[in-house]
Amino acid sequence: MTPHVPLLVPGAEPDGEPVSITAPFDGSLIATVDTGGADAVNKALATAHSLFRDRDAWLSPARRIEILERTAALMKERRDELASAAAQEGGKPLIDSLIEANRAVDCVKICVETMRTQAGTVIPMGLSAASEGRLAFTQHEPIGVVVAFSAFNHPLNLIAHQVAPAVAAGCPVIVKPAEDTPLSCMRFVEILREAGLPDVWCQALLTKDHEVAGSLACDPRVAFFTFIGSGRVGWMLRSKLAPGTRCTLEHGGAAPVIVAEDADLDEAVPLLAKGGFYHAGQVCVSVQRIFAHQRIARTLADRLATKADSLRVGDPTLDDTEVGPLIRHAEVERVNEWVKEAVAGGGELLCGGRANSKSCYAPTVLFDPPVDSRVSTLEVFGPVVCVYPFEQIDDAIARANGLPFAFQAAVFTRNLDTAFRTARRLDAASVMVNEHTAFRVDWMPFAGLRESGLGVGGIPHTMKDMQIEKLVVIRSKEA
Repeated sequence: MTPHVPLLVPGAEPDGEPVSITAPFDGSLIATVDTGGADAVNKALATAHSLFRDRDAWLSPARRIEILERTAALMKERRDELASAAAQEGGKPLIDSLIEANRAVDCVKICVETMRTQAGTVIPMGLSAASEGRLAFTQHEPIGVVVAFSAFNHPLNLIAHQVAPAVAAGCPVIVKPAEDTPLSCMRFVEILREAGLPDVWCQALLTKDHEVAGSLACDPRVAFFTFIGSGRVGWMLRSKLAPGTRCTLEHGGAAPVIVAEDADLDEAVPLLAKGGFYHAGQVCVSVQRIFAHQRIARTLADRLATKADSLRVGDPTLDDTEVGPLIRHAEVERVNEWVKEAVAGGGELLCGGRANSKSCYAPTVLFDPPVDSRVSTLEVFGPVVCVYPFEQIDDAIARANGLPFAFQAAVFTRNLDTAFRTARRLDAASVMVNEHTAFRVDWMPFAGLRESGLGVGGIPHTMKDMQIEKLVVIRSKEA
């Protein structure tokens, strides 16, 4: 019997027929999920807002820590189950989904660590006649109702990044997962509840109607909106947020890598392959554009193509699969169209360039595709890596900076001066030296610039965004 997931909004009724969730690899039915309409959205918002307005009902920090510690323990016990389920619904290979599950556990633990170390500050007083006899300090309070919209490509860890900090900060949270991968989200919410979080503090719903989803994000009862997904949707929603609603947006990019003439290719090639073909390139900071010195560019490209050809593509639930499917069949067709366009324009196809099936695309390396082709100017979000030769490193930097996206970038070199020069001149929120662009640990700042996003992710930074720092000033003759 196919599992069914109910609406996780207390007191709300589902809207119409449930949606079917299928595996991107073979289209098999995994589960059915209830969806919420306008009434369910209003019910969720009313519940969350009323909860926040009743300060006597707030969960104490000690209670929140207890819940999060229990959540982490339950997730660790069920790691294999969570990873297998995420691989099935999202298509990320099991070897990488296991890492994602471990990271999600760590995200919850980092929330607790942040709670234990986060503190307000003392504001100096007595520095002027007006401030004499005063004592001032700040304390952290929850910002209010948090609404989270998530993406499909890390169905468990992204939810942990958005929801666990809200719980830690003391905010009621409503989460809408990606319509392709809602099951990991629902499991995470159910684990939170099993760990002791009252149902009303974390609600989850899937919507069929974009207008209904927009009404959830843009309601004036929302204090903080966190969005991970396409730039087109994120920036549109931001323009419609109610006055006072704060937000963070995490979109994509076309991550650049500069490989200097002195780079160690034995180290660089495996890292670039991992950063480019991890999760079939469906990562917002995937290696996409490699600018390599002309003396090594062809060697690098050929070695990268050899590595790409050796990767095992197929069923993401198998232990030995390294590259899984794209999330939808239409994405396979789109990626293939972009690659064919680049080759027709003069780019050289070194490997791949074909669909292995309706759901999988062969890891592809292109050498010097046209600068105005879509693989050079837009986020591919597929297993395609482009290598471009350069003569002068400053020219490579200029080309790397030439798009409206800026997120994470990288440089490979053995020369410290080259590393510093490149890191200082690349338009990026983070620059990796001798590491691929998709490197991340969950306590570091993670931010898209320009069209790539707004605000800063990473557990401690997200928790800060979900709180206010309230100033208290005390007047006393003895202060």
